[in-house]
Amino acid sequence: MTQQELAAAAGVSRQSIVSIERGRYVPSLPLALRFAEIFKCSTDSLFTRVEE
Repeated sequence: MTQQELAAAAGVSRQSIVSIERGRYVPSLPLALRFAEIFKCSTDSLFTRVEE
């Protein structure tokens, strides 16, 4: 799936996807849940918390 396809499926911009991938933006809970629906997996498998 391309960034553009994911963005369209999630209802966000491609730039938002890039920012999430680079760790510059943390998605909202509704967006994280949408990603889990799109990929048919749990949010835990998509996101991990990193201590800074």
